Amino acid sequence: MTPVLAIICLYLALVLLVGFLGHRLFRGTGEDYFLASRSIGSFILLMTLFGTNMTAFTMLGASGEAYRSGIDVFLLMGSSSALVIPFVFYFVGTRLWWLGKRHGFLTQAQFLRARYESNALGLVLFVVLITLLLPYVLIGVKGGGDVLNALTGGPTEGLAPWVGSTLMCAVIFSYVTYGGMRSTAWVNTLQTIVFMTVGALAFFVILGKYGGLGQAMSSVAATRPELLVVGRNSHDFLRMASYLLIPLSTGVFPHIFSHWLSAKSAKTFRSAIVFYPLCITAVWVPSVVLGVVGNIDFQPPLQGPILVNLILQHSGGVLAGLLAAGVFAAIMSSLDSQTLSTGTMFTTDIVRHYGFHDRLSESQQVLFGRVFVMILLAVVLLLSLVTSRSIFSLGVWSLSGFAALFPVIVGALYWRRSTAAGALSGVLTVAVLWVAFLVRSLGFEGEYTVAGSGLMPVVVMFAGAALSFILVSLFTMPPDDEVIDKFFPA
Repeated sequence: MTPVLAIICLYLALVLLVGFLGHRLFRGTGEDYFLASRSIGSFILLMTLFGTNMTAFTMLGASGEAYRSGIDVFLLMGSSSALVIPFVFYFVGTRLWWLGKRHGFLTQAQFLRARYESNALGLVLFVVLITLLLPYVLIGVKGGGDVLNALTGGPTEGLAPWVGSTLMCAVIFSYVTYGGMRSTAWVNTLQTIVFMTVGALAFFVILGKYGGLGQAMSSVAATRPELLVVGRNSHDFLRMASYLLIPLSTGVFPHIFSHWLSAKSAKTFRSAIVFYPLCITAVWVPSVVLGVVGNIDFQPPLQGPILVNLILQHSGGVLAGLLAAGVFAAIMSSLDSQTLSTGTMFTTDIVRHYGFHDRLSESQQVLFGRVFVMILLAVVLLLSLVTSRSIFSLGVWSLSGFAALFPVIVGALYWRRSTAAGALSGVLTVAVLWVAFLVRSLGFEGEYTVAGSGLMPVVVMFAGAALSFILVSLFTMPPDDEVIDKFFPA
């Protein structure tokens, strides 16, 4: 066994140990399994929220896109995320936490069903959220397989991608189904610390091989200066402006919603709001810089993720294994929360609501949650074997759909006059436009934009959802005063 593979195996064993330790505090109830009895403190909440958002999309997708298109990638996602997401935590997260604590909500569909007294809305939202989450889970599973394949020799000599994907799914399934939210939060904390520390190590080690940051950038400027230019034309400007909407997806993610509800109190959000931008900078800057610097030694077409190629090129033995473990940590820190949230949704919004009409025992709730996690991971594992789309493009499509739903969530929280018909029209508008744009993009070379203008589909979907939500709400009967008093108390 190579040092890289040995260290990855040791790291996965450590992850399992921490996950199993989380089970020692398990209380055997559905709320404890899905939300850790709403007891998560400030530091762990910060680590889990940040780690859950830092997926293969960031570590592999962002560095890969920077390798192809340059430092624009940081302006597309990194800087806007650092500015927008803390506001989402404050204005959406804390209010949803309060409503969840007050009314016992576990999922978004449960919240909107009660807010608008509409079973149809809850069911449609469940289907849409699961559909949008699938590609996001897929990039994590696919990323794990691609990384292990590249680290062990590449397409010809390395382990097949399905080996890494299966190994990652097996580990995640073990601690997520055994310990639930508490184990997931503890493991996420460990993994976030690992990939932030190892990311900084990779940044300095690899740049040191090029003579430092200044020397590396000079080398890039001499060979591919266009990678260091921001907003080269109007097409790029519209593209960058479109990406400002993408971080709003955080306000709609099912897994982020679950972590919000697991917080001990509203004050627990303070550290996440204050320190999140610093964490974003600490991870996104090294990923993008290393992606750009990769052009010095590696020319297209590239075999495997650029970050992994750099690790193998400029480090060896134990150091390469540690850096590889950091990449695995970044991928798994989001994949576990995503799969757990789907189990929560299936149990709460389908089995409990339609099958047992809220008469599901505590042990049955846990069982159904575990079974759905297993089914989801199996389906995504199979899909990862046949998809060929890049991690960045898969992630953008998923994030675009979630971001477009943001007006519906904000309206439910802050607009008393909004109605069930308005919310349902907003969700259906996003679903129809998302499918339509996705179908049009199939077979399209490069990144798809609306009519080739540079405008991303997320802008049209967001505007369409907001407009239909507002207009339909204004032309339908307002909700009863009893409902308003329940969600907007004096």
